[in-house]
Amino acid sequence: MPVAIFLCVANSARSQMAEGLARAKAPPGWTFYSAGSKPGLVHPMAIQVLRETGIDISHHRSKGLEEVPISEADVIVRLCAEEECPVTDGNARMLSWSLPDPAAPANESRERFRSVRDAILERLQEIWEG
Repeated sequence: MPVAIFLCVANSARSQMAEGLARAKAPPGWTFYSAGSKPGLVHPMAIQVLRETGIDISHHRSKGLEEVPISEADVIVRLCAEEECPVTDGNARMLSWSLPDPAAPANESRERFRSVRDAILERLQEIWEG
């Protein structure tokens, strides 16, 4: 079964939304995880904007890199833009989706979260069709 892991810094917004969207949209047989280099809490706005699409991530929790099977990953997607994204070793195919952090204090808004959610949704097929 192929494994994909979404990485960002806090594992609170972008990577959480990506994990939820991927689980809902991927073809059968894929396994998805998300993690961050400095995990925090899942952002309530990430939960809300995914709920708008019928996806519930309210049970998700932020995880550190050591809590996901990085060595088993077939694909690793880095979602960081302006901040330093976690770096991993291995043979996984690496994708970089430079997306702004919608939870950054200067940017935080429902529209920003929706914009990032929609950008992730547009790119998801790169994972399983790449």
